[in-house]
Amino acid sequence: MQNQSFVTELVLLGLSQNPRVQKVVFVVFLFVYIATIGSNMLIVVTIVCSPALLESPMYFFLAFLSFLDVCVSSVITPKVIAGSLYGRNTISFKGCMVQLFAGHFFAGAEMIVLTAMAYDRYVAICKPLHYSSIMNRRLCRVLVGLSWTGGFLHSVTQVLCTFQLPFCGPNIIDHFICDLYPLLKLACTDTHIFVLLAIANSGSICIVIFSLLLVSYGVILFSLRKHSSEGQRKALSTCGSHITVVVLFFVPCIFVYTWPPSLFSFEKIVALFYCMLPPLLNPLIYTFRSKEVKNSMKKTWKRLVVMSHEKKVLHL
Repeated sequence: MQNQSFVTELVLLGLSQNPRVQKVVFVVFLFVYIATIGSNMLIVVTIVCSPALLESPMYFFLAFLSFLDVCVSSVITPKVIAGSLYGRNTISFKGCMVQLFAGHFFAGAEMIVLTAMAYDRYVAICKPLHYSSIMNRRLCRVLVGLSWTGGFLHSVTQVLCTFQLPFCGPNIIDHFICDLYPLLKLACTDTHIFVLLAIANSGSICIVIFSLLLVSYGVILFSLRKHSSEGQRKALSTCGSHITVVVLFFVPCIFVYTWPPSLFSFEKIVALFYCMLPPLLNPLIYTFRSKEVKNSMKKTWKRLVVMSHEKKVLHL
């Protein structure tokens, strides 16, 4: 499929053109990226190296969610860091399409994983006697496969729609990432139909999944009336963490993708919330509050220190 475009390179304006602000952006984004990658990879390694945690569907999905957070952050943040460091952020048209595809691919997969985690909590709280038979290893793998498939179908639709547009004039994107709406503003044709398609695709997916998640957590909270006070406390703690992440991720997405970008001028600020905050805060909200994960982290690090010490002794 050949794109009707004369534009080979695009310029991302980023968050600011002020050199001082760019230095601040560089420091902040570098710190956020290191913290995001470090904390999420720590969770992945801890769960993968702890068979007891890996056998639990909840922690199995948490490890996958952390991996997706690493991928989402790596698609977006390094380019912002490089652009703020050198003062000019350019990207090829093909590179822009890759970033568009990858960003929506991993974000779409993350939406489905969050839905799977909500279903896991629903079964654990509302049907505890049947939990092990329902949330078996096969179903967990199927849900992970569905997340990859759903993310791919969502992202490939975005790229195919964008690739049909002619880009023959301006090449400056007033954003820090290559996203659908900023690209539509550069197209040399009427894009009203494409905006409606984007709303039908991204906007409707966000609204439908967010509504399903709210309903599922509403059902869970309603069912807690039958549990003991201790059971209610544990369930509320777990569900509270999940709901916080869901709100942080979906509300900015709904705000950006459910109406045309011409209706508001602070799209970049809102995009920061769903691009940066969820990957950074997910480890704190989900797992660092869990005693099981903390204990497993200590055991994993002790094991790694012992292995490292043994290797040094062998080399000596």
